[in-house]
Amino acid sequence: MLRFTKMHGIGNDYVYINGFTETLPPNLPDLAIRIAHRRFGVGGDGMILILPSDKADFRMRMFNNDGSESEMCGNGIRCVAAYCHDRGLTDKTAFTIESGGKIKVMQLTLDASGNTALVRVDMGEPVTDGFAIPSVFQGDPIRMQPLKAEGKTWPLTLVNMGNPHAVTFVDDPMTAPVTTVGPVLEKDLAFPRKCNIEFVHVIDRQTIQMRVWERGAGETMACGTGACAVMVASVLNGFVDRTADVKLLGGTLTIQWDETDNHVYMTGPATFVFDGVWPED
Repeated sequence: MLRFTKMHGIGNDYVYINGFTETLPPNLPDLAIRIAHRRFGVGGDGMILILPSDKADFRMRMFNNDGSESEMCGNGIRCVAAYCHDRGLTDKTAFTIESGGKIKVMQLTLDASGNTALVRVDMGEPVTDGFAIPSVFQGDPIRMQPLKAEGKTWPLTLVNMGNPHAVTFVDDPMTAPVTTVGPVLEKDLAFPRKCNIEFVHVIDRQTIQMRVWERGAGETMACGTGACAVMVASVLNGFVDRTADVKLLGGTLTIQWDETDNHVYMTGPATFVFDGVWPED
C-alpha cells in the first residue's frame, strides 16, 4: 500500500508520494501512468516523488501521466516545498530542492496558522541558445522562428527553464488551436526531446495570458516553467516589463526576470487536496 497526497499549483495537479516513508515499486513510469489516470486512478497531470538528496535539502522526481520523466515542474516544486514544510519534513522557510540535477531555492510565506500561503522559487537563469533548448535552430536567442504546423506558420520564441518551451503569440489564447497544433509542434523534429508549447497574448506590460500544451501531459490548467518561459519570451520581444502577472487557466503566477542576477523568480500558491492510499500490487 502506498500513501499519497493529491496537491495542485493553480490547477496543475499531481499525485505526491513521500519517498522518505513509502517503499516505491521498481517500475515508476508504470506507476505514474496508473496512478495519474483520471478515470481508473487517482487522477493528475502526473506523479511527483519527494526524496532525499545529497546536493540539496530535498529532491523531487517528476513523471508525466504518460510515464515519461521530466526534468522540472514549476508548479510541482512549489507543492513539494509546501509539503516538506507543512508535513514536518523541515521547519525552515528557506531551503533547497533538487530537480533534474539542478538546485532551486524556495522561500515560503506562511499564513496565520503557520502553513504555506505562497512559495517563491528561484528558477535560475533562462537558457535561450537554440541548440541548448534543445532544438535544431542556431542562434541566441531564437525569436519568432517560423515553424509550420497544421497548414500555418507559427513564429516561435524558444526558452529552456529546466525543460524546453516554445512560445507563440496569438490574438486570443482561449480560441487558439492548443489541442490540435500543440501536439504537432511538441513532436516536431526541430525538438529532439520534444517541447512544451505556449499560446500567449500580452494584455499590457504587466499582464500576460496563456494556455499551454505540455510535453507528455497534454493541455494542463497551468505550467510554472511555462509561465517563466513566457515571461522571458515576452521580455525578449519587448512586449512587457521585467515583472508581470501571468494568467493561466487555473490561476495567476507572478513572474520576475531580475536584471541584476539574470534569474527568473516565480511566486504562487500550493494547495493540498486530499490524502489517500494506493493499493499497489
